[in-house]
Amino acid sequence: MSVVFDGSPLKAMQSSHSHTARTALSAQELSQEIKSFISGVDALQGRKLSVREHARCAVRLLRSVPACRGAVLEHLRGVYDEHVSTFLHNLETEGNASSGASSNLEDIIQEVHGVLSEFIRLNPRAWAPLVSTWAVDLLGQLSSKHAGRRVAPHSSSLNELLQLWMSCAATRSLMEAYSQCLAAMLAWCPDACVDALLDTSVKHSPHFDWVVAHIGSAFPGTIISRVLACGLKDFCSHGGKDQGLLVEKGSRVPKIGSVVGILGHLAAHHSDSIRKELLRMFQESLTPSTPLSPTSSSTSWEASPQLRRAAVPFLLQLAAMSPNLFGAVSSELVEMLRPPVLLQLQALLQGLPREELDNMLGLAVHLISQSPTGGARVLKFLADTATPASVIISGPTPSPHEGVREGCDRLLQMLLLHLHKLVFNRSDGAEVSPLSSASSQPQRVTPFLEELRSHVGQLCAETLRLERKRHLWLHQLLCLLSVYGGPSVATETLCQLLTQARNPEELALAWQLHTTLSSCMAGLIPAAVAHCVAQIHTHTLGPRQLRQLLLNLAAAIQSQDEERKGAAGAHFSMAVQIGSAISGHLHDFGPLLLHGDSAVSHAAVRLLSCSPLPRTSSPAHLLLLSRAAVTHFFLALRRRGDAKKVGRDVGQTGEAVSCSVLLLSRFAAYSPLTLKAILQQLVEGALHKGNADLFGGQIADMSGAPVASPSVSPDLGASLLDINCRFGTTVNFSGSVWSVFHAGVIGKGLKVRTAANLPDPSAVIQNIQTLLAVIVQCCSSSSFNGSQSPSDPDEPQPINAEAAKVVAVTLVENVCPDVANGELSWPPEEHARTTVERDIYIRRCFEAHPILFPLLQVVAAGRPALCYCSAVLRGLLATLLSHWEGSRDALSTDSPWHLQASCLLVSCMGEGQLLPPVLANVHEAFAHLTPFEVRLLLLAVWEYVRGNGPLPQKFVFSSDKCMFCRDFSRDGDVSRYVAPIHSVLHKNIDRLGHLCWRFQL
Repeated sequence: MSVVFDGSPLKAMQSSHSHTARTALSAQELSQEIKSFISGVDALQGRKLSVREHARCAVRLLRSVPACRGAVLEHLRGVYDEHVSTFLHNLETEGNASSGASSNLEDIIQEVHGVLSEFIRLNPRAWAPLVSTWAVDLLGQLSSKHAGRRVAPHSSSLNELLQLWMSCAATRSLMEAYSQCLAAMLAWCPDACVDALLDTSVKHSPHFDWVVAHIGSAFPGTIISRVLACGLKDFCSHGGKDQGLLVEKGSRVPKIGSVVGILGHLAAHHSDSIRKELLRMFQESLTPSTPLSPTSSSTSWEASPQLRRAAVPFLLQLAAMSPNLFGAVSSELVEMLRPPVLLQLQALLQGLPREELDNMLGLAVHLISQSPTGGARVLKFLADTATPASVIISGPTPSPHEGVREGCDRLLQMLLLHLHKLVFNRSDGAEVSPLSSASSQPQRVTPFLEELRSHVGQLCAETLRLERKRHLWLHQLLCLLSVYGGPSVATETLCQLLTQARNPEELALAWQLHTTLSSCMAGLIPAAVAHCVAQIHTHTLGPRQLRQLLLNLAAAIQSQDEERKGAAGAHFSMAVQIGSAISGHLHDFGPLLLHGDSAVSHAAVRLLSCSPLPRTSSPAHLLLLSRAAVTHFFLALRRRGDAKKVGRDVGQTGEAVSCSVLLLSRFAAYSPLTLKAILQQLVEGALHKGNADLFGGQIADMSGAPVASPSVSPDLGASLLDINCRFGTTVNFSGSVWSVFHAGVIGKGLKVRTAANLPDPSAVIQNIQTLLAVIVQCCSSSSFNGSQSPSDPDEPQPINAEAAKVVAVTLVENVCPDVANGELSWPPEEHARTTVERDIYIRRCFEAHPILFPLLQVVAAGRPALCYCSAVLRGLLATLLSHWEGSRDALSTDSPWHLQASCLLVSCMGEGQLLPPVLANVHEAFAHLTPFEVRLLLLAVWEYVRGNGPLPQKFVFSSDKCMFCRDFSRDGDVSRYVAPIHSVLHKNIDRLGHLCWRFQL
């Protein structure tokens, strides 16, 4: 056998004093050792060599004949395998792992390790590449072969697996040898050592992962950079003509899977180093190539244009195969993509074929959709970059290049299409078993959409900006996100659009979203309205947002009228659904009528005035809504007056009053309960001291002196002693000798009358007209049974008698609370002396509240409701008779209020048919008569009413007139009551001649 010796190792070995005696073999001894090693038989004794003896022979050859190292190392594989098998067997039998054959081979293992370590130390360039490849390949074989042993932990338990193998002498020796080789090769050829590690990882993963974890932890910086560089070279070399098929290519590139595995193991403790190295590779691939410096390595990937072009596809493939790697760099990568970097990236990708570029975009879309974090930032970057340049560019940020914009536009379109496929095909991959329902099947999770679920509000705000293409992309994304997230996300999205939309164009996006989702999601509108109500109850919305929400809901309902004129479409259907949903939550929106912000209360009354009323509702809810609506009505009147005083535009306040009137009339027409409640509260509110000034009224005490408003007079605190000393807290003995008039205090003189603040007459008249209009509308509604419409549609609706009775009873209760409802008949005129105090109180109420006479006129129009005001009419007429009797004025016009009150009183009694026409006209002559003559005529009115009591039974319903009428022919002869009238006419014929025809029987 001819043997070729390597001089350098041999000299090195000969210089070692520890092995000189053992390596100095003759040629004959070397020949015998070689024969024994090849045949496995002792050349001298002729017996078969044991495993230990055979290994000793191999070690001697390795020392003496380095040219035999390939064969020797191959043979030592079996020795190492035998030692590992024995080691694991002893562990399985719970014996001593270091006994028996294992101990016989362990010294051989140590000897082999010492020889190889010495060779690597003395001549690393010759031995390190060979030994590193042999050691790492043998480690891979041993790990895979014995992975199924009972004592071997699972491949995912790296810590336990590493502890097991490092306790074995054979594998520990191989690991130390490889580490020594790697440390020696770092200075001049690290790629070869890392290539061997990657090749072995591809073959034996995942059983080889423990080796990668240990080596990577020992050399993190080197392993990360060199693993990436080797993976890039292998990626480029395996790409060839099929480099564009990036997604499928990972299965044909052997080392990329190993690269992913190694970096994945290192990410637990060296994630920051991995992130920096990945970003550095991306940046280096974009920067122009420069000549290599003298210290640069010839194997550096930055020097190769081909590798630089492949770096971006390689990084994309890595990110696709490892979400952890993508998550580590995604946040900083977006921040890095500034216009200059985008231009460099565009220049790099321009030379790629169309098919390869499409596949790269597809892979990028896949990465974005699977990104668990940073999705909102990526979306904002794509939308900002892809949005076409506007006419006015705001901010210092330069506009992106047109090519960059088109690329981002295309990428965004592909992302939306990919998300559409993911959303609507989520259950395709799941096999549905016969016993399980489709709804219980697990659905695929899309991390990008999962993260965007918490950014629905921001997405809606960006969509409503209506920026050219941008709002179309975001609106499509909101639709996909709503379908993906289910009813909860869809409800939240629709609620956000309804809250944030500020004009019809923006509100139309909500209708478009509903149109898209209605085909796959039922009950979206009721759920959205319920969600809005929940936000109102929890005070989640601010005043501005709440106002906008209410206005948008009102606009949606009001669009029904417009849509009815045209074809009924999806918009009309949505408007109907919103109206129906809101009608079920009126009691939740009702308290907003009294919101502290006038804009919110205005929006609330606008919504409630146009929303349909529910078919059924509880009495408690109806009464609460009625009270809130009436209170808001008076608030709206006051705000309208305040706006006029300060000179502001009264358009909004006037609209609020109109909506409030409409709301009250609709509530009154809903049911008899709401009609009665609204009429009572309107009358009580008009006479309340807090609202009296709206209708020209003043707060007065028993003496008639005006009292300062509670809002003006300071609250000095209540004293129980002072209250008990006041007359108002004692028992009221009306008509007795204890009746006292509080004109002042003995010793201190009369009470000082405070100067009354006179309100604006025009505002008072407007408020009175508004109040009368709403009361007339409520009384003209058909809530009570028996009301009918007039035959002539041009005639106004008659006032309902029952509604007018409610007004009458409420008026009496507030003007004179101690009057019983049964006091309808009139006593003789002398009897009025027993009710002087009460009658004076009634008169002063009429003086303090000018609204009472218009209210009486409304009651008079609803015959026979005025009969129930008999006590008030009697008390007022009694005080007027007393005044005219004691008056010493020359003419009645010298007492303007009493003259006006007398005329209005007789006119109301005539309208209510408490008087026949001949007596009802006497007020026309009052202004031309003296006080005594006025008293004579009023006395005739008193006598007639006393003789013909104002009883409701005397009225009969007329179907022609659709109202109750009284037949005065049944009351007897009226002529005896007209005699004083004729006498006065004859006396003043020169002034009253033109009125004689009005008093003909």
